[in-house]
Amino acid sequence: MTALSLTQDELKTLVGHAALDYVVEGEIVGVGTGSTVNKFIEALGTIKGKIRGAVSSSVASTQRLQALGIEVFDSNAVEELAVYIDGADEIDGSGFMIKGGGAALTREKIVAAQSRSFVCIADASKRVQVLGAFPLPVEVVPMAARRIVRQFERMGGLAQVREKDGAALVTDNGQHIIDVSGLQISDPLGFETAVSQWPGVVTVGVFAHQRAHVCLLATPSGVETLRFG
Repeated sequence: MTALSLTQDELKTLVGHAALDYVVEGEIVGVGTGSTVNKFIEALGTIKGKIRGAVSSSVASTQRLQALGIEVFDSNAVEELAVYIDGADEIDGSGFMIKGGGAALTREKIVAAQSRSFVCIADASKRVQVLGAFPLPVEVVPMAARRIVRQFERMGGLAQVREKDGAALVTDNGQHIIDVSGLQISDPLGFETAVSQWPGVVTVGVFAHQRAHVCLLATPSGVETLRFG
Protein backbone atom coordinates (compact mmCIF):
# COMPACT_ATOMS: atom_id res chain seq x y z
CA MET A 1 0.00 0.00 0.00
CA THR A 2 1.44 3.39 -0.95
CA ALA A 3 1.33 6.48 1.28
CA LEU A 4 -1.04 8.10 -1.19
CA SER A 5 -3.70 5.48 -0.47
CA LEU A 6 -3.44 5.56 3.32
CA THR A 7 -6.53 6.43 5.35
CA GLN A 8 -6.47 9.02 8.14
CA ASP A 9 -6.24 6.22 10.71
CA GLU A 10 -3.34 4.63 8.84
CA LEU A 11 -1.53 7.97 8.66
CA LYS A 12 -1.85 8.26 12.44
CA THR A 13 -0.39 4.76 12.76
CA LEU A 14 2.48 5.76 10.48
CA VAL A 15 3.40 8.83 12.49
CA GLY A 16 2.90 6.99 15.78
CA HIS A 17 5.49 4.42 14.73
CA ALA A 18 7.82 7.13 13.42
CA ALA A 19 7.92 8.61 16.94
CA LEU A 20 9.66 5.46 18.21
CA ASP A 21 12.88 6.84 16.69
CA TYR A 22 12.82 9.57 19.37
CA VAL A 23 12.34 7.25 22.34
CA VAL A 24 15.57 7.01 24.35
CA GLU A 25 16.45 3.43 25.28
CA GLY A 26 16.63 2.81 29.04
CA GLU A 27 14.74 6.02 29.88
CA ILE A 28 11.23 6.90 31.02
CA VAL A 29 9.21 8.46 28.19
CA GLY A 30 6.57 11.17 28.54
CA VAL A 31 3.32 10.18 26.84
CA GLY A 32 0.49 12.52 25.85
CA THR A 33 -3.18 12.00 25.11
CA GLY A 34 -5.39 11.61 22.04
CA SER A 35 -6.15 9.45 19.02
CA THR A 36 -2.74 9.93 17.39
CA VAL A 37 -0.95 9.28 20.68
CA ASN A 38 -2.97 6.08 21.04
CA LYS A 39 -1.19 4.83 17.92
CA PHE A 40 2.14 5.75 19.48
CA ILE A 41 1.20 3.87 22.67
CA GLU A 42 0.44 0.78 20.57
CA ALA A 43 3.84 1.12 18.89
CA LEU A 44 5.55 1.70 22.24
CA GLY A 45 4.20 -1.63 23.41
CA THR A 46 6.39 -3.34 20.81
CA ILE A 47 9.58 -1.99 22.44
CA LYS A 48 8.45 -1.91 26.08
CA GLY A 49 11.44 -4.03 27.10
CA LYS A 50 13.78 -1.23 26.00
CA ILE A 51 12.32 1.51 28.23
CA ARG A 52 11.94 1.87 32.00
CA GLY A 53 8.37 3.03 31.70
CA ALA A 54 6.32 6.16 31.09
CA VAL A 55 4.88 9.29 32.68
CA SER A 56 1.37 9.85 31.36
CA SER A 57 -0.65 13.02 30.86
CA SER A 58 -4.10 11.48 31.44
CA VAL A 59 -6.02 8.68 33.09
CA ALA A 60 -6.97 7.36 29.64
CA SER A 61 -3.36 7.11 28.45
CA THR A 62 -2.29 5.57 31.77
CA GLN A 63 -4.86 2.83 31.34
CA ARG A 64 -3.70 2.11 27.79
CA LEU A 65 -0.06 1.96 28.82
CA GLN A 66 -0.72 -0.32 31.78
CA ALA A 67 -2.84 -2.62 29.62
CA LEU A 68 0.26 -3.17 27.49
CA GLY A 69 2.40 -3.93 30.52
CA ILE A 70 4.23 -0.58 30.54
CA GLU A 71 4.90 0.77 34.03
CA VAL A 72 3.51 4.28 34.58
CA PHE A 73 5.37 6.51 37.04
CA ASP A 74 3.98 9.45 39.00
CA SER A 75 5.51 12.63 37.57
CA ASN A 76 6.78 13.57 41.04
CA ALA A 77 8.85 10.38 41.14
CA VAL A 78 10.78 11.36 38.01
CA GLU A 79 13.36 14.16 37.98
CA GLU A 80 13.47 14.76 34.22
CA LEU A 81 12.25 13.08 31.04
CA ALA A 82 14.34 12.82 27.89
CA VAL A 83 11.36 13.23 25.58
CA TYR A 84 7.64 13.96 25.64
CA ILE A 85 5.57 12.72 22.71
CA ASP A 86 2.11 14.16 22.18
CA GLY A 87 -0.27 15.43 19.52
CA ALA A 88 -1.63 18.90 18.84
CA ASP A 89 -4.86 20.50 17.69
CA GLU A 90 -2.86 23.16 15.83
CA ILE A 91 0.84 23.82 15.29
CA ASP A 92 2.43 26.83 13.59
CA GLY A 93 5.75 27.40 11.86
CA SER A 94 7.56 28.08 15.14
CA GLY A 95 6.40 24.96 16.94
CA PHE A 96 3.81 26.85 18.99
CA MET A 97 0.65 24.80 19.49
CA ILE A 98 -2.95 24.78 20.62
CA LYS A 99 -3.69 21.70 22.71
CA GLY A 100 -6.50 20.54 24.95
CA GLY A 101 -9.13 19.15 22.62
CA GLY A 102 -8.99 16.01 24.74
CA ALA A 103 -9.29 18.02 27.97
CA ALA A 104 -5.85 16.92 29.25
CA LEU A 105 -4.00 20.21 28.68
CA THR A 106 -2.90 20.83 32.27
CA ARG A 107 -1.23 17.46 32.74
CA GLU A 108 0.14 17.67 29.20
CA LYS A 109 1.81 20.98 29.98
CA ILE A 110 3.21 19.61 33.25
CA VAL A 111 4.81 16.61 31.53
CA ALA A 112 6.07 18.78 28.68
CA ALA A 113 7.72 21.12 31.20
CA GLN A 114 9.76 18.30 32.76
CA SER A 115 10.95 16.97 29.40
CA ARG A 116 14.12 17.97 27.59
CA SER A 117 12.49 17.55 24.18
CA PHE A 118 8.89 17.77 22.91
CA VAL A 119 8.07 15.72 19.82
CA CYS A 120 4.67 16.57 18.35
CA ILE A 121 2.93 13.93 16.22
CA ALA A 122 0.09 15.18 14.05
CA ASP A 123 -1.49 15.06 10.62
CA ALA A 124 -0.97 17.76 8.03
CA SER A 125 -4.37 19.37 8.70
CA LYS A 126 -3.04 20.58 12.07
CA ARG A 127 -0.40 22.86 10.52
CA VAL A 128 -1.52 26.51 10.46
CA GLN A 129 -0.06 29.95 9.79
CA VAL A 130 -1.71 31.58 12.81
CA LEU A 131 -3.13 29.81 15.85
CA GLY A 132 -6.81 30.21 16.70
CA ALA A 133 -8.99 28.52 14.09
CA PHE A 134 -9.31 25.55 16.46
CA PRO A 135 -11.31 26.64 19.55
CA LEU A 136 -8.80 27.38 22.30
CA PRO A 137 -9.28 25.19 25.40
CA VAL A 138 -8.72 26.83 28.78
CA GLU A 139 -8.95 24.83 32.00
CA VAL A 140 -10.52 26.91 34.75
CA VAL A 141 -11.65 26.73 38.37
CA PRO A 142 -15.45 26.34 38.11
CA MET A 143 -16.31 29.38 40.25
CA ALA A 144 -14.39 31.63 37.83
CA ALA A 145 -15.89 30.25 34.61
CA ARG A 146 -18.48 32.96 33.87
CA ARG A 147 -16.06 35.82 34.52
CA ILE A 148 -13.40 34.24 32.31
CA VAL A 149 -15.98 33.74 29.55
CA ARG A 150 -16.73 37.48 29.72
CA GLN A 151 -13.01 38.35 29.61
CA PHE A 152 -12.59 36.39 26.40
CA GLU A 153 -15.72 38.00 24.94
CA ARG A 154 -14.17 41.42 25.58
CA MET A 155 -11.19 40.22 23.50
CA GLY A 156 -13.55 39.39 20.64
CA GLY A 157 -13.74 35.65 21.27
CA LEU A 158 -16.82 33.46 21.56
CA ALA A 159 -16.37 31.42 24.74
CA GLN A 160 -18.44 28.64 26.25
CA VAL A 161 -18.05 26.00 28.94
CA ARG A 162 -17.46 22.57 27.41
CA GLU A 163 -20.23 20.08 28.19
CA LYS A 164 -20.48 16.31 28.31
CA ASP A 165 -23.76 14.43 28.68
CA GLY A 166 -25.65 17.68 29.27
CA ALA A 167 -23.45 18.98 32.08
CA ALA A 168 -20.14 20.81 32.36
CA LEU A 169 -17.27 18.48 31.56
CA VAL A 170 -15.08 17.73 34.57
CA THR A 171 -11.37 17.21 33.85
CA ASP A 172 -9.06 14.67 35.49
CA ASN A 173 -8.16 17.54 37.82
CA GLY A 174 -11.76 18.27 38.83
CA GLN A 175 -11.94 21.52 36.84
CA HIS A 176 -13.94 22.82 33.86
CA ILE A 177 -12.90 23.66 30.28
CA ILE A 178 -13.81 26.83 28.40
CA ASP A 179 -13.49 26.66 24.60
CA VAL A 180 -12.84 29.98 22.85
CA SER A 181 -13.37 30.45 19.12
CA GLY A 182 -12.84 33.51 16.95
CA LEU A 183 -9.31 34.32 18.12
CA GLN A 184 -6.21 35.00 16.06
CA ILE A 185 -3.21 34.39 18.30
CA SER A 186 -0.40 36.20 16.52
CA ASP A 187 1.79 36.42 19.66
CA PRO A 188 1.50 32.99 21.30
CA LEU A 189 4.16 33.65 23.94
CA GLY A 190 2.60 36.94 25.04
CA PHE A 191 -0.93 35.53 24.90
CA GLU A 192 -0.05 32.48 27.00
CA THR A 193 1.77 34.62 29.55
CA ALA A 194 -1.10 37.10 29.88
CA VAL A 195 -4.04 34.67 30.08
CA SER A 196 -2.18 32.44 32.53
CA GLN A 197 -2.28 35.33 35.01
CA TRP A 198 -6.07 35.62 35.03
CA PRO A 199 -7.48 34.57 38.41
CA GLY A 200 -9.18 31.20 38.04
CA VAL A 201 -7.26 30.09 34.94
CA VAL A 202 -5.53 26.77 35.65
CA THR A 203 -3.97 26.29 32.21
CA VAL A 204 -4.39 27.97 28.84
CA GLY A 205 -4.13 25.62 25.87
CA VAL A 206 -1.49 27.67 24.05
CA PHE A 207 1.79 25.76 24.27
CA ALA A 208 4.35 28.44 23.50
CA HIS A 209 6.62 28.28 26.55
CA GLN A 210 6.45 24.48 26.17
CA ARG A 211 6.54 24.44 22.37
CA ALA A 212 7.47 21.51 20.16
CA HIS A 213 11.11 20.97 19.23
CA VAL A 214 10.21 18.52 16.45
CA CYS A 215 6.94 17.81 14.64
CA LEU A 216 6.36 14.54 12.81
CA LEU A 217 3.64 15.44 10.35
CA ALA A 218 1.65 12.69 8.63
CA THR A 219 1.03 13.73 5.02
CA PRO A 220 -0.40 11.85 2.03
CA SER A 221 3.18 11.34 0.83
CA GLY A 222 4.51 10.07 4.16
CA VAL A 223 5.97 11.51 7.38
CA GLU A 224 7.42 15.00 7.11
CA THR A 225 9.85 16.07 9.88
CA LEU A 226 9.73 19.71 10.97
CA ARG A 227 12.42 21.01 13.33
CA PHE A 228 12.13 24.24 15.27
CA GLY A 229 15.14 26.23 16.45
